[in-house]
Amino acid sequence: MKGIGAATAFLTAASSLFGGVAAIDKISRKGRYLYNDSGERFYIKGIAYQEQGAVVAGDDNPFGEPSGFFDPLSNTDACKRDVPYLTQLGVNAVRVYSVNSSLNHDGCMEAFSNAGIYTLLDLALPGNASMDRNAPTWSTNLLDHYLRTIDAFEKYDNVLAVNVGNEVVTAEALTATPFIKAAARDVKAYLKSKSSSVLVGYSAIDGETSFRVPIAEFFSCGSDAESIDLYGLNEYAWCGDSDYATSYANIDADYADYNVVAYFSEVGCITSPPRLWTEMEAIFSEPMSDHWSGAIAFSYFPAESVQGQFGMVTISDDAKTVTTSSDFDRLVEEYGKISPPNSPTSSSDNYPSCASSLTGASTKLPGTPDDKGCSCIYDALACQFTPATNNYTVIVGELLNNACSMIGQSGGSCDILAADGATGTYGSLSGCSPEVKLSYIMSQYYAANNNDQQACSFAGNGTVNGASTSQASAVASSCLPSPSAVFTPTTPSSESSSGGGSSGGGSNGGSDSGSGSGSGSSGDGGDGALGMFVDPRAVMGVFGLMVVGAVSGLWTLV
Repeated sequence: MKGIGAATAFLTAASSLFGGVAAIDKISRKGRYLYNDSGERFYIKGIAYQEQGAVVAGDDNPFGEPSGFFDPLSNTDACKRDVPYLTQLGVNAVRVYSVNSSLNHDGCMEAFSNAGIYTLLDLALPGNASMDRNAPTWSTNLLDHYLRTIDAFEKYDNVLAVNVGNEVVTAEALTATPFIKAAARDVKAYLKSKSSSVLVGYSAIDGETSFRVPIAEFFSCGSDAESIDLYGLNEYAWCGDSDYATSYANIDADYADYNVVAYFSEVGCITSPPRLWTEMEAIFSEPMSDHWSGAIAFSYFPAESVQGQFGMVTISDDAKTVTTSSDFDRLVEEYGKISPPNSPTSSSDNYPSCASSLTGASTKLPGTPDDKGCSCIYDALACQFTPATNNYTVIVGELLNNACSMIGQSGGSCDILAADGATGTYGSLSGCSPEVKLSYIMSQYYAANNNDQQACSFAGNGTVNGASTSQASAVASSCLPSPSAVFTPTTPSSESSSGGGSSGGGSNGGSDSGSGSGSGSSGDGGDGALGMFVDPRAVMGVFGLMVVGAVSGLWTLV
């Protein structure tokens, strides 16, 4: 192992960090390719840039997903420390899996921009603010979190793309597909309303062609308004001293006719060490360059998995010194060899029609989550969820389960809250936050018990709204007359009653496929503190979606 000398490292990047550097090129998508301002093809030559978060192993976490993260773009000193090494690698992009929209990112984004480095930002957060593949929904709390993150980065010129999900859809969880596409549709509309050139992407898990290709095609069908711009594949098929025919020929053929930009959003198999990175020569040359627009090497920082270590550098305990590994050196060499072709020089948009059916997933998308409508519902309901503790993620699911069970016993239903991506059936409140959903069911139960104040208590988590004069069903139809409507969302108010930003459980960093890392992701916050999203309305997540199940004995509700 070795490090770059301080003087050499400084000279390598001094001009980009401190000199008068021209603004970084705007990158645009035309058809299935990326182009810079000069009309030349742009290839993503990148590296994953996020320290690993804490991973709690267990049967309920088969993907090895992290429970927390540090925001790597909020630590200016660390970014300036790393720019010389990123410059030595020759990368033009970093993929960042989790950022905290409430922190300041000016220093890092400027340092990267000056060095000609773009960012690809995943909008989700570990656990509390990502779409749950097992109970997916597209609701106001998750939309609001995505929009706040976009707002936090809109002033920077080097945001290439945002990802609306990472490995959410699997062969066993196809029902998440319409929710991901709805997220892409609404995020694209929001970016367009702000005259933003930022692209919208999704990073897919590898798997059998029979499920992976139809999902990719569904994400890019129909029209520009509802299609992703950038399809990423987390793929670790090239292991050791492999070749195109052995590792990539079949995968390449799968995407030969794909209509939007495709790239490898994670590569770097470790099952046959050493990592030679010879896949880069294949990806950035014909025939693959006809179909692919680059790759992201996984990972700059150490990333542990059951298979071993994925990182390429180590950071000293005082966070000031970087030591590179032989993995790093070989990537420098391989990235230095590539010279991808500048062809074709143009490409046209082409959106095939969406299939009439997709096995396990409906082509019918949910509507745009309506912040104003859901807030209207909450404000008008007779019984409102007012948790006794800020840490209410642990009780929302239990309360919903119990309340729905009790309503069911009296002949009622929670169907209005449900969302089924397999059949394309979406309850009119399915796009509201768990807070609003729970308040709705509480109000139903309250009314069924003759407006007995104790029936709104729910162990001290409910409060009677004395100003309410309407039944819950009337409130819902009045506030959300068109729950399936599609429209351009607006930046949410921080005081919005509908909740502020999470839907837990999706994947954030690393891969579970083939020789994937399963590493999870994290990053280094500016002050060394855990960069968690802490809005109490934003930590309801998947717990608020579990609206069926047996009554638990843990809570006395009335």
